Amino acid sequence: MPTIAIDAMGGDNAPVEIVHGGIDAANNGHKIVLVGDQGQIESILQSVGADLPVVHASETIEMTDDPAIAIREKRDASISVAARMIKSGDADAVVSAGSTGAALAASVFAIGRLKGVSRPAIASYFPSGSVVLDIGANLSCRASDLAQFAVMGAALARTHYALDRATVGLLNIGSEPGKGRVLEREAYELISAIPGIDFVGNVEGTDLAAARANVIVCDGYTGNVLLKTAEGTAKLVLKFILEGVAAPEYAEAVQTLTPAFMELRERLNPERAGGAHLLGVKGVVVVTHGSSSRLSISTAVETAAEAVAGGLPELIAAGLAENAGST
Repeated sequence: MPTIAIDAMGGDNAPVEIVHGGIDAANNGHKIVLVGDQGQIESILQSVGADLPVVHASETIEMTDDPAIAIREKRDASISVAARMIKSGDADAVVSAGSTGAALAASVFAIGRLKGVSRPAIASYFPSGSVVLDIGANLSCRASDLAQFAVMGAALARTHYALDRATVGLLNIGSEPGKGRVLEREAYELISAIPGIDFVGNVEGTDLAAARANVIVCDGYTGNVLLKTAEGTAKLVLKFILEGVAAPEYAEAVQTLTPAFMELRERLNPERAGGAHLLGVKGVVVVTHGSSSRLSISTAVETAAEAVAGGLPELIAAGLAENAGST
């Protein structure tokens, strides 16, 4: 059973919600280690009669800190201690709701990048059934970066969706090969030449709902806007549905359809997405929203455990080695 280290001090609701998420994950059968201020963590554990191992970390990286500077100056920060646990073999994965930039910096410095990776990327699962990356690690990318993202995303899709091969699409403003900026046009040529993936060409934002590809590749700026727009749209659709059925004449029908509405809400709940993978480092690192609740943390642990069991970093390394001349 893999050991999952949770950064208990990361996030807006740390440490209370994070610790409770760790407790829930442990109750679901996962091996959890909580990393952070030992006094605070143990006080929360004692208040609910829980007993989980704690690794003390005396410092915390705040959301307002500059990630690169904070990683150097706060060497005993909880995310850094957790990342070093992967390096030492004391943990198999890390889950954090703290600063994404800090998690990225800690992972690169403490765990290290896989051979050949120029820039790690953040990948998220969308309810439609696609992996999307990058969603925020790299605001500015080169075409060769997008080609690497295609290989890494394909490895994740194969692990998560149990595929022999993954289809990959390049997010663009049109389906024709000549569409987009120089970045997308050059990336199109590079990705189409990668033998280890099935490239379906350019995909548009509307194709996300149709799951036209198992993997959708884009730069981090575009991906982050796409992710947050999708989350906002989901909330808007639910709001419209509830407003539309609020009239008294629909009361009986609403009572009948309530289970279906609840299921829809759960399917669109970002906290059930299981966090986002930081791909390209020598270990499994899953980051979640800064506002994560205990549910988000426990589902992120599930995501991390699945990736460890599937040998995700090794699968990515093999894909990059196989396609070294194409990326």
